[in-house]
Amino acid sequence: MAAQLAAGPLLPATWHSPGSLVAGGVLFALGGIIGVAGVVQLGRNRTPFPRPRPGSVLVRRGVYRWCRHPLYVSVLLASGGWALLFQSAASLGLAAVLIPFFIAKARREEVWLRATFPDYADYSRQVGPFFPRLRR
Repeated sequence: MAAQLAAGPLLPATWHSPGSLVAGGVLFALGGIIGVAGVVQLGRNRTPFPRPRPGSVLVRRGVYRWCRHPLYVSVLLASGGWALLFQSAASLGLAAVLIPFFIAKARREEVWLRATFPDYADYSRQVGPFFPRLRR
């Protein structure tokens, strides 16, 4: 993540597009909003580690009604937005590398969440990991 952040200002302007600046700003802001909302909703349950904190509760409100891993989504959106703001192919490539990292981290975290919270399996059937599920 540090390399992706550094690549924006250090290796900028691979292309020049006002649309890229707008899209980058929107993605970066949306990532920030989702991240702050996720942190607020987690409250004392938040930990920098994927394993749930002892005594934590399963949060299903706020942004967690729409996706199970909004903090990961926020980093991915903000990273993509950052790369577009700087119009940096290097930063965009490094942002793309974060996708399989967060997918793997989420899969490992889900093992611990299922073991910790008996109703997590039901929650995971109702709520998508990264994007809201379309309901019929």
